[in-house]
Amino acid sequence: MNKNVLRSSIIAFLAAIICVTGFIRIMVPGLQSGIVIQNAMCILTAVLLGGLWGVAPSALFFFAGVIGLPVFAGWKGGFSVLMDINGGYRIGWVMGALTAGLISGSASVAEKKTTVKYVIRLSIAVFAGMLALYLPEVFYVIGYKSSQAFDAATLEKLGMDVSLAGQQIGVAGALKIFFSMFFAPFLLVDSIKAVLVILLSIKIRPIVAQYLFDSSEKQSEAE
Repeated sequence: MNKNVLRSSIIAFLAAIICVTGFIRIMVPGLQSGIVIQNAMCILTAVLLGGLWGVAPSALFFFAGVIGLPVFAGWKGGFSVLMDINGGYRIGWVMGALTAGLISGSASVAEKKTTVKYVIRLSIAVFAGMLALYLPEVFYVIGYKSSQAFDAATLEKLGMDVSLAGQQIGVAGALKIFFSMFFAPFLLVDSIKAVLVILLSIKIRPIVAQYLFDSSEKQSEAE
């Protein structure tokens, strides 16, 4: 099979996997939203393909949802899904994948020989991608929450000054809400997912390069 056709098929297949994982949620006490693996899958596919190809599955999934296909969690689709408070995460999937793909670089069969430099590069790519994934959501939360007024009970739960009840919390308050309610509970979980992504990438990337890219065993031996 022509490698370009095979590559396109694999990208579509990986985009479908990203879509499916959005409907998998593991409920854990203390985590209201449970554990999802969709963000990790965006980063994994980006690192496996590497370079600009890495963002292709996440971008395909994202644009399929934006144009109206019901591929987002809850069988949602359309541009309107970017307008709610979780819209930043959807944009973040693409940003995180692009970051991870560019840092990891193009996959090569030469990576069958695992080196410290190789492991460090993939580790940086994965963790940077996971962090970049959250960046758009920070701005979404600031936009949505900075103009909202909260009651005393909510402010107390967040560890904020209850005297602010009924007042707009501002940018600083919105940031505190993001890091306490959105980001902090997932930090440890995402770190564990990142380690698993790194381990899978180390083993699978050379195989992907062998079948999808113009690398050869002779070239790897020469390097």
